[in-house]
Amino acid sequence: MILNTGGRTDTVQYYSEWLLNRFREGFVYSRNPLFPNKVTKYELTPEKIDCVVFCSKNYEPILENLHEITDRFNTYFHYTITAYGKDVEPGVPSIDKSIETLFKLEKIVGKKRLSWRYDPVLLTEKYTIEHHFKTYNYMADILSGQIDRCIFSFVEMYKKLQHNMPEIIPLTEHDKKTLAKGLGEIAKKYNITLQTCGTNGNYEQYGINQSGCMTLDILGKANNIKFRNLKHKGMRQGCHCIESRDIGAYDTCLNGCKYCYANIRPDKAVKNFKRHDKNSPILIGHINATDTIQEGNQKSFLK
Repeated sequence: MILNTGGRTDTVQYYSEWLLNRFREGFVYSRNPLFPNKVTKYELTPEKIDCVVFCSKNYEPILENLHEITDRFNTYFHYTITAYGKDVEPGVPSIDKSIETLFKLEKIVGKKRLSWRYDPVLLTEKYTIEHHFKTYNYMADILSGQIDRCIFSFVEMYKKLQHNMPEIIPLTEHDKKTLAKGLGEIAKKYNITLQTCGTNGNYEQYGINQSGCMTLDILGKANNIKFRNLKHKGMRQGCHCIESRDIGAYDTCLNGCKYCYANIRPDKAVKNFKRHDKNSPILIGHINATDTIQEGNQKSFLK
């Protein structure tokens, strides 16, 4: 089984103590977002978990104790650093601070287990195509020797995004091609493998790979392990990732990113955060008497 720790919330930045406690105790509960009374239990042991995948915008809170997980499990890390400031990502550290933390993380986990995510790519009057090229070039120059690859995607126009971020300018196909061409040229200049994620368009003509961000090929090469040849079903349209199980929860991230798909409203995340107990086996609140608990299907993908 592939364990995803950061698909629904930034677990690393805001719930590191809880996450470490779950690995220390060897199990975790995950509440079904569609049927809240259905809870799944997963065993957190190397025998049950093929690889632990992380995704965060700030790894600083877990760096000191990360070895507790990396010493025992196969792992892979996505570090999201974008071109945006506090006006779009209020709870995210600055670009330079994020780069500094990425260097620290690379020293612990190594280059081949670390991807830089530059997504979602969106446009406003402030964050223009030229701004993206300038900022991406600045970061690519610094990060090129520290990462396995760079992953980007174009923003998806969810209905709540139009409400939460009215200043956004919808991307045209011409905008996407212009951005892909420019980003591809910059990545090539710094010898960075660039690929899309969750994007239907094909930009291979610009040197951009069509792949998922969490494939068995990527995870296998990063950890020197062999997986069976399995079809990657993906998590949504345009996704080419392998099936995984997420232990986070929606409406719990305090980053406050305007484009976030995982939060309905920032105030709801704050409310849920107050119910968090680092010693609970489940991220938010506790197990209730009305909950139905089932054992997770933790099938291995390893050869």
